[in-house]
Amino acid sequence: MSRRMKMHIIRVDLAEKLAALKENPYFDHLAEVDLARLAEFTTLRSFERGETIFLEGDPCADLHIQRSGCVKLYRLSPQGRQYIVRLVQEKDTFNEVSVFDSGGNPVNAEALEVSQVWVTEAGCIRMMVQSNPDFAQKVINNLGNNLRHLVQAVSEMAFYQVTHRLARLIVQLPPAEHGGTHLTQDQIAARLGTVREVVARSLRELERSGAIRTENRRILIANESLLQQWTQGPWN
Repeated sequence: MSRRMKMHIIRVDLAEKLAALKENPYFDHLAEVDLARLAEFTTLRSFERGETIFLEGDPCADLHIQRSGCVKLYRLSPQGRQYIVRLVQEKDTFNEVSVFDSGGNPVNAEALEVSQVWVTEAGCIRMMVQSNPDFAQKVINNLGNNLRHLVQAVSEMAFYQVTHRLARLIVQLPPAEHGGTHLTQDQIAARLGTVREVVARSLRELERSGAIRTENRRILIANESLLQQWTQGPWN
């Protein structure tokens, strides 16, 4: 159970804000004057592990850019079952949808570990969209890319068995995450849209095949070639 938001605002200078904005794909092409304007409406916030950053359906929580740590974006079924939409890593951006359509937050966000997050006010970004056609085009491109990833995720849910989806997830995770620092079996199940028991069976199947091995609750790649074969699904 996540704890309600108790974030802290961290004092940073203008140069640090500008550097963070320049690294983001939404803002990396903007002129210094526009970046400086955005920086005025940007704060750095810190969250402890397990703290809620924002809740689904609440008014727009502004644009978030991960500085450090890891955040999970998830939704809950009416029965309380959790589905992890995405794990947010360093420099990733999240909550764009509510920023650009002025609606409520589409997901819940919770810190999986101590995290620092840049937050830029939505109103300032919307004004930039209206006044800067190049920026508006960049927003469209990035949202289109996000939609492609969503379509890919839906396709995997429809066409791949859990074991193959698990293999694809293990391959996609950064090396530091192969040790299970961020993902328990329950969290893997939530990420794959299944239940813990099915994930446990799939892990055993991958381990028996020689593709992975498990040590002290850590998932390690034992044979990358075999694991890649599992990612192709049963029809190839």
